[in-house]
Amino acid sequence: MMPALVGLPARLRDCRGVLVDSNILLDIATNDPTWSVWSSEALALCTEHASLLVNPIIYAEVSVGFTTIEALNAALPSSIYQRAQLPWEAGFLAGKSFLAYRKRGGVRNTPLPDFYIGAHAAIEKLALLTRDAARYRTYFPKVEILAPTRDSIR
Repeated sequence: MMPALVGLPARLRDCRGVLVDSNILLDIATNDPTWSVWSSEALALCTEHASLLVNPIIYAEVSVGFTTIEALNAALPSSIYQRAQLPWEAGFLAGKSFLAYRKRGGVRNTPLPDFYIGAHAAIEKLALLTRDAARYRTYFPKVEILAPTRDSIR
């Protein structure tokens, strides 16, 4: 078992599914030399224990790696990846989290997609499979973050 995903069934018990961040999907689609193996194995493990979801923001971020919508849809088949809409409550939480980020010295001037993704996971009680755990853990501490540990790189 991957150290980052030890106890996965128990960790997912209170989650309605796993929201799959774009970095995981792009690692696999591009066969990233550093992360494709970890991301593929983590995604496979999550598939065994929960439903996988993507939202319009993740879909848009992943689309940059594809030339046609047909190719993107083939890479993200709806039979495997449920399409989840962003709840309005997630927009509110994303805005409040972004405000907290700015008050802590964050320098970006527009809300980052990560805030919407984290808020979506928080509002819908979804786990989040990602490689970018730090911001999610800081601003969405109740979300079950599934991310690599420092020793995960092969």
